[in-house]
Amino acid sequence: MQKDKRTIYSWALYDWANSAYATTVMAGFFPVFFKSYYSTDIEATLSTAHLGFANSISSFIIVLIAPLLGAMADSSSLKKRFLFLFAYLGILMSAALALVSQGDWQLAAFIYILGNIGFMGADTFYDALLPSISSDKNVDYISGLGFAFGYLGGGILFALNVAMVQNFSLFGLESEAEAIKLSFISVAIWWAVFSLPLFWFVKEKKTKNRVTSSLIKDGYLRLKNTFSKIKELKGVLLFLAAYWLYIDGVDTIIRMAVDYGMALGFDSKNLIFALLIVQFVGFPATLLFAKLAQSWDTKKTIFLAIGIYLFITLWAAVMHEVYEFYILAVMIALVQGGIQALSRSYYSRMIPKERTAEFFGFYNFLGKFAAILGPLLVALVALFTQNSRASIASVAILFILGAILLYFVDEKKTAKDVQNALK
Repeated sequence: MQKDKRTIYSWALYDWANSAYATTVMAGFFPVFFKSYYSTDIEATLSTAHLGFANSISSFIIVLIAPLLGAMADSSSLKKRFLFLFAYLGILMSAALALVSQGDWQLAAFIYILGNIGFMGADTFYDALLPSISSDKNVDYISGLGFAFGYLGGGILFALNVAMVQNFSLFGLESEAEAIKLSFISVAIWWAVFSLPLFWFVKEKKTKNRVTSSLIKDGYLRLKNTFSKIKELKGVLLFLAAYWLYIDGVDTIIRMAVDYGMALGFDSKNLIFALLIVQFVGFPATLLFAKLAQSWDTKKTIFLAIGIYLFITLWAAVMHEVYEFYILAVMIALVQGGIQALSRSYYSRMIPKERTAEFFGFYNFLGKFAAILGPLLVALVALFTQNSRASIASVAILFILGAILLYFVDEKKTAKDVQNALK
């Protein structure tokens, strides 16, 4: 049992490790630094476009390669190797951002694209290891443990980096820019060190297939076989469609919350504090949600999270005070990690154990396309109504449609259908 616990916590610690990149680099400092430092001689609207293209390019590359690499990893027990190949690409690129000179936005964008590819690519194989270290009884809790560790680890380093940037002189630094560059290096160190337990203690089940020159061909044939049976995988497709809709709503709220708060006239410092609330409340809340799923039912608990998100979107449309924004942040923190973790564990029960990397390639494929429909919906409603409150309320549609599709998913029947189709 002790060995099992060591394996589980070693796997979960990777979420603690890589979430530093998500919080400090992707969500925190890089977008601001790209505009204010790397793009000093570029118009604001043009630098925004450059950053948007960088995000889109990195996501598109992962969308193209993740399912194929997943199929290759499944056929030759390469999940851990691919995980660390991508992870250390992300780690090196995070540190490399500190070497980019002011005004060199092309190099910064290129390094950022590679860093995102490393971060997102590693996630596919990290998720694919979940079924091998869990059972149907504890997969909800273990998946939740990973997300909970991610909130705490990412939140701790982000809080330290925010303190360093806002008080750079106390840290012996000459400028805010120097502090931000040092924060990029701290992410690389954090990510590298805390991913080591997964290296050492998480074992991957070996297959009989060897790593040969025909590995790409084998992966392609596996992928082709899956697509040829796609009509028989209706349950999986139905869940992925439901997941895409409601997780698009989740990601839209994540991405639009700060912008919406600014539209209401709230101070940016209050909004940063709200982001930190989400990180630290998210840690225990995700664990509690996972425990609830264990004792109740995973699908019902996802429905509960969707219901709370519906309330959040409607309340956001009528709130006026900063304290209400803080309460909203707490409510988001209560369910954000839970709905992400339980969606992952629910999906893992439906897919074949010998093809987890391939199927999580499809899962993360949709995850990368999330927050496309939601922001577009928000933008269109804002454009036609000239009302930011109506635009944020429109996100409720995504949760309603996602819940309707999820209602028709039968986890056990889908798992049997998938096994029969891919025999």
